[in-house]
Amino acid sequence: MSDGAKSLSWRVKSIVAFYLVFAYILSFQFEGQVLYSLLNLHHMEASRFIFAGIVAHFVGLFSCGFFVKSQNAAKDVMLAGMGVCVVATMPFFFSPSPLWMGGLLVGGFASGCSVASWGHFLKIYTPKNERIKSSADVLIYSNIIMIGINVIAIHWSPYFGLAFSILCLLLGIAFTVAIPTQNEAFVPGDRKSAANSNLWKPLLLLCLFVMIITINSGLMYQVMNPAFQHLTGLVSWYWAVPYILALVLMRNLPQKAKRSMVLYAGMAMIMGAFVCFMLLGRHTFDYLVVDTLMLGACGIFDLFWWSILGEMLDYTDNPTRVFGIGLSANVLGVFLGGVLGVTVTSVQVPSAEVAVIALAIVCVTVAILPLLNRQLVKLLKSHTYLAVYDSMSADQQAAILNKTEPLDPLTTREQEVLEWILSGRSNREIAASLYISESTVKTHARNIFSKYDVTSRAELISTLLRKQNDT
Repeated sequence: MSDGAKSLSWRVKSIVAFYLVFAYILSFQFEGQVLYSLLNLHHMEASRFIFAGIVAHFVGLFSCGFFVKSQNAAKDVMLAGMGVCVVATMPFFFSPSPLWMGGLLVGGFASGCSVASWGHFLKIYTPKNERIKSSADVLIYSNIIMIGINVIAIHWSPYFGLAFSILCLLLGIAFTVAIPTQNEAFVPGDRKSAANSNLWKPLLLLCLFVMIITINSGLMYQVMNPAFQHLTGLVSWYWAVPYILALVLMRNLPQKAKRSMVLYAGMAMIMGAFVCFMLLGRHTFDYLVVDTLMLGACGIFDLFWWSILGEMLDYTDNPTRVFGIGLSANVLGVFLGGVLGVTVTSVQVPSAEVAVIALAIVCVTVAILPLLNRQLVKLLKSHTYLAVYDSMSADQQAAILNKTEPLDPLTTREQEVLEWILSGRSNREIAASLYISESTVKTHARNIFSKYDVTSRAELISTLLRKQNDT
């Protein structure tokens, strides 16, 4: 088998392993209908179990990268985490006991570590321009499996749903075992650890954006969903359908499409969902409208930050830490929104006021988005949601360069070096392409920075690509 075929095979195995684990998390551990069904079967109050699982999952995601720093360790932690989840889930086949809470806490932490560890495999086996597709595939297939498990748990038996969720874990273990860990040659790109210092500001701003926008997801779980719980049959299968359709649409958009504009559409959909929840009734049509708007928006935003995190992995020596911290912001937002939702429900806040809260949250994220976009452009000039220089025609590229005149004209060689810089090549790669020494490339780069009055590649790229919208 050729190296390319091997790399594709390992990429597929890593994706399958992860979406199986994620299907377990979605169907049981993280606001899962299997867990809700079991708690309802035994007439137990759900919120403390749900929140315990979410908090434990957050801690696992956030902390994993501090002790997992290599691909071998990532594979070991993924396998151990899935094994622990299998054991921690077993008490739920029996009568309620303190082992239920213990299982959620231990399993939530273990599953968070497994999810964070997958960042190593996403970086190594998926080329950087394909990570949006790998992220979409994970989210799409895990949600399809989750729908099947939900239907089984709600219409057949929660214990059968629990068994199928554990089966996902066991299959995930099998696929993870089949993934090799010694083929570092397939690591895409040539990013150096020096980029780490430029990563944390955009990462933290992304985390803030994710946390705030997903507060509305927590509100959805605790306020919207209970309002339509009488539509059990429809909810059991339709709930995630708009989410999946939005992911499919976003996954297959042309590379040149301005996905950043879709983010604003997603914000409008969230606002529309809460306004419709306020104005409409609680019948089938009303549910279809509210759920379609809300879950469609969730699909847009989830793929946005999953794929952004995927691109960020090239700029760090520890992808587990970056991936885990990024996704933990999502979990924290759901937790905060859930607490807010329980609070407004307990004091019987009218749906109109809930809608106002949701709209205020969206307004905050609208204010953050331009700043976030600027930071990401500086770091990830080739991300598919942002200005993609490489995907433009030669005329468009020339127009961008002509729009920003340097202080002094570039020499022919400096012009060549500039074009390679904009294509994302390292100094070593530029030197090899132009048959000159690396030190000569560095000299040309310093001259280019001086003539554009910038101090770094990131600032140069940001300055030039800001002109894209004018071309």
